[in-house]
This record gives sequence, C-alpha cells and structure tokens, in this order.
Amino acid sequence: MEHTPERPLRVAILISGRGSNMQALVDVVAADRLPVQVCAVLSNRADAAGLDWARARGLPAESLSHRDFDSRDAFDAALLARLDALAPDVILLAGFMRVLGADFVRHFNGRIINIHPSLLPAFPGLHTHQQALAQGVQWHGCTVHFVTPVLDHGPIIAQGVIPVLASDTPDGLAQRLLPVEHRVYAQVLRWLAEGRVALQEDGRVQVAGVEHRAWVGDTLFE
Repeated sequence: MEHTPERPLRVAILISGRGSNMQALVDVVAADRLPVQVCAVLSNRADAAGLDWARARGLPAESLSHRDFDSRDAFDAALLARLDALAPDVILLAGFMRVLGADFVRHFNGRIINIHPSLLPAFPGLHTHQQALAQGVQWHGCTVHFVTPVLDHGPIIAQGVIPVLASDTPDGLAQRLLPVEHRVYAQVLRWLAEGRVALQEDGRVQVAGVEHRAWVGDTLFE
C-alpha cells in the first residue's frame, strides 16, 4: 500500500462482534493522537456490540448484513461498493467472520489487513487455540498480515507470541493472547499511519527503520 504521513490515514474497520481489536485500535488513535481517520466501522451483523461502542465514541458505524443477500458474491459486491464510496486507504479486519472472495480481495489488493490468532502459516482457519493445544506446540500467538485470496496466507507484517502452559484450555489460551493481539495490531496501525509499511515485489513486508517485528507477550522482542 502507498501512504504518506502528510495526511491522515483513512481507515475502515470491519467487525462481526464486540470488536475488541477494533476498540484497541480506536483507543490507540485517540491516546497517541495518530494521524488516522476512522472513516467507518462496518459489520455484517446489525447486533454486533462493537457498533454501539463505536457510535458512543462518535464514529460512523453501520451494518450490512450478509443475510440480506442471496449469495456470497452479492454480499461481497455490496460491501465493495460501500467501501469504494468511503475511499479508505486501508481496510482493517478485526474479528470479521466472513471469508472475502477472491475478486473482492483483488479489488483492494495490498489494502486489506487482518489479525489472525495463530502464528501463521500454522493453524489457518478456525479453532486455532484448540489446534495449538492438540498439536502440543509450546509457543502460540497472533499474526497481522496482508489479506490475499488464499485464506490466512498473506504476507506477514508482525507477530506476537506467548508460551503455552500445561494448564491452558482453548478459552484460557485465547484470553491470554488477546492483550498481545491488541498490542501488535496497534503498533502495525502506527507504522501504517507513519507510511513505513511496504509490500515488496518478492511478497515480503518491509517496515522502514524496524529491524524486527516480533513481540513476546506484549513486549517488543529485544
């Protein structure tokens, strides 16, 4: 994606539920006075709690229910048209529980970013915490990545890791990981706002002035 910090970064955030990552992103924009304009919070569910949270903070928030459309392609087309009208520089998926079609992703090539609760390329798809425990891995984490037509397979921007404990359950592991998700996604948004993130021709990500992009817990690796 191309952005210069001479103007605010226009961001659309897509959610399906309470949007805890969306809340963390909005909070860091306000707390750090980032040059970011949240032009919309969109949800595929009208009852998503995150919409009320966003509205309470004066953000434009609306729903576009996938259930109102006869097909996945029809929903994608309507969402694409709405986002085109909003003209965001970047689209941030924050717990958006819909798989976006290949045509949609290609239309916004290099402009859609997602956070996934695993250390990609391990454990794409759903039930990542159960998968991690079932495989006996000793480190688990989250990945912020560019979205491509291949599910959970895009170029990696940053990752955060936590140790897996013998006492962990899927729910407990998810709860311990959530603050790390918030920390990593917020930092990626800072880099985006500063115009430091570049997707290279070889498909890898470079962040100007950053030697590595890894967190252990909620602390940047040293």
